[in-house]
Amino acid sequence: MNQHMRPEPIPFIDISAQRQRLGKSIDEAVARVLTHCQFINGPEVTALEKALAEYSGAKHVVTCASGTDALLMVLMAKNVGPGDAVFCPSFTFCATGESVALTGATPVFIDVDEATFNIDANSLKRGIATAKARGLKPVGVIPVDLFGQSADHDAVAAVAKAEGLFVLDDAAQGFGASYKGRKLGTFGLATATSFFPAKPLGCFGDGGAISTDDDDLANTLRSIRVHGQGSDKYDNVRLGLTGRLDTMQAAILIEKLKIFEDEIAARNVIADRYSRGLGNVVTVPQLASGSTSVWAQYTIRLPKGTDRDAFAVALKAQGVPTAIYYTKSMHQQTAYRDFPVADGGLPVSESLSEDVISLPMHAYLDEAAQDRIIQAVRGALSS
Repeated sequence: MNQHMRPEPIPFIDISAQRQRLGKSIDEAVARVLTHCQFINGPEVTALEKALAEYSGAKHVVTCASGTDALLMVLMAKNVGPGDAVFCPSFTFCATGESVALTGATPVFIDVDEATFNIDANSLKRGIATAKARGLKPVGVIPVDLFGQSADHDAVAAVAKAEGLFVLDDAAQGFGASYKGRKLGTFGLATATSFFPAKPLGCFGDGGAISTDDDDLANTLRSIRVHGQGSDKYDNVRLGLTGRLDTMQAAILIEKLKIFEDEIAARNVIADRYSRGLGNVVTVPQLASGSTSVWAQYTIRLPKGTDRDAFAVALKAQGVPTAIYYTKSMHQQTAYRDFPVADGGLPVSESLSEDVISLPMHAYLDEAAQDRIIQAVRGALSS
């Protein structure tokens, strides 16, 4: 290769490779919607909900417009509001805490486990005490299945049961993963997921879904999704949203769901290869016993003292993109820094925000690209 030619950049997430694999099936699915013209709540929406319920083992799936709406709709259905406390890990995407704050309730930020990056049940106990000391009423907890790995749902459920909290699983990054042999989607009161295009199961726009085994909750969610309507379209019985999933996105997701298990297997092979190639130079992600991951992100921790920005620049020069999830934990962000944090602070979240960086991860990364990424990481750390 000519010294002056920059290496061809590797895509961080390659949606076009998947598009080629699916070939005409997506075009034909979209064409069917364009032919029947039922763009809102068309037949594909119901078909997708049925397919997702079969996949996850949940009794009901209610699709919606985004992962954020999925969280918000459950909180609205539970009448969460001012004076209530809902507990969220701080080391996560802002939607988890945002959905709580939008109801007028108080998100109380909890620390995470250093190995799995998921909610720490001991910090949750401290957070509940913090909320009570502030005169807030603890009502719910939102564990997150971060970067694709299931949270420790038994540990969260034990604390929630002792305190009478509902559990809303935020599986925006983890749908398709399992915990102790059970797929995500049936833990707690409800599970929210996102179909944002970069997610392991993503549509070609915004989209989300809620799964639950609770019949009443499912009915309420279907009402909230359409402005809170009752039996009469113009007599709305509760406050709601425009929270529907477009028929076209449902049609696309039906086709993508057919290859999802195959893609998860490919992601796991790539994650294993990364871990073998990098385990002795960085802290590679750890899977907890009994948990699987769909590897929404492959997130490493750099050795103490590494200049993360310089590391990212060195990789970029080799055509290897990186991303940082998250440079600031939620409690450090401007919109959220006045909300309470669990007693004892959130030291793990803060230290993760200082040294994590994510490498390209998708089901279509071939071995040559994986090797380039591994070599670039090793080279940047030895220079």
